[in-house]
Amino acid sequence: MTTDGLDPLIHVPARLRLMVTLAALPHGDTLSFTRLQDMIGLTPGNLITHLRKLENAGYVQTEKTGSGTSALTTVALTHDGRAALDRYTAVLRQLLDTAGPADPDTTHSDTTARRQESRPGGHPA
Repeated sequence: MTTDGLDPLIHVPARLRLMVTLAALPHGDTLSFTRLQDMIGLTPGNLITHLRKLENAGYVQTEKTGSGTSALTTVALTHDGRAALDRYTAVLRQLLDTAGPADPDTTHSDTTARRQESRPGGHPA
């Protein structure tokens, strides 16, 4: 199994957080732009940039209502976005499953000690 199946658009940490946050909402529910910004912790400019990329892919839908101080932008995950996130998580789970459990006998300090022992004289470089 390779990482080929991981959607590079979703794989970006900020966009993954956006997708997961929106996926936690009941189907059809939305979050306001400002609430989403508060939850994710991005600047308005960064959030807009990531949302545009996700919207261009058809993964999210934004809707702006009103104007001026009464303007409200809402964001929702689309059906295609939810399907893309499901595929992404399935591939990630499969990757993790094929990696298997870590060997408890192999720790960082054990690895370092083995490297030192394999050097001439057994001394660190």
